[in-house]
Amino acid sequence: MWGAFKGLLSLDPELARWVLAAEDICFRNPIFSYIFRTGKCIPITRGGGIYQENMNEALQRLKDGSWLHTFPEGKVFQDDVPIRRLKWGTASLIARSPVTPIVLPIIHRGFEEMMPENYNNGRRPLVPLPNKHLKVVVGEPIEFDVPMMVETAVLDSRHVTPPLQEVKWPVLTSAGQVLDETAQRHLYIALSEKIQSSLETLRLLAKRL
Repeated sequence: MWGAFKGLLSLDPELARWVLAAEDICFRNPIFSYIFRTGKCIPITRGGGIYQENMNEALQRLKDGSWLHTFPEGKVFQDDVPIRRLKWGTASLIARSPVTPIVLPIIHRGFEEMMPENYNNGRRPLVPLPNKHLKVVVGEPIEFDVPMMVETAVLDSRHVTPPLQEVKWPVLTSAGQVLDETAQRHLYIALSEKIQSSLETLRLLAKRL
């Protein structure tokens, strides 16, 4: 989709943008791994958590000032229903980045017809189906006041009893404050809900276009 935006498919990796890609789909064999890695895809293990090793590479790309695409729903979702609760991976990258990235929300419609999940006995077609209409709607940039959101998360977390289990997340320092796992959860929920609200607005707009 991104390679064809200007009318001609670009195979130049220098023109590609970094993107988080599902390891079980895009890296399931050596050929796919070579193609997608060359195309600036970072393999992400679904269910591997927000602190898995390759998330550090994604964070480094943000530190370098690169454009990074994420799919915050965390799965292929082709049903025409409201945006589901977002995974926290995107929110964690926003919170951990030394310079807060600007988020550009994007919604697309038509891939469910071009590459339907249940095309042939539960399988996708081998190649995209022709003569399908694809709509891409780009929203207004979202900017986050991370210091204020961190302060709110820390204050809210003080009124919550932490679960009786071993802490699995490392302590996070963001906006000059130290956040334990409970505070991080509050922060990631607030960041994700803001993105989810914007995406749902775009989804409804795309339906009307």
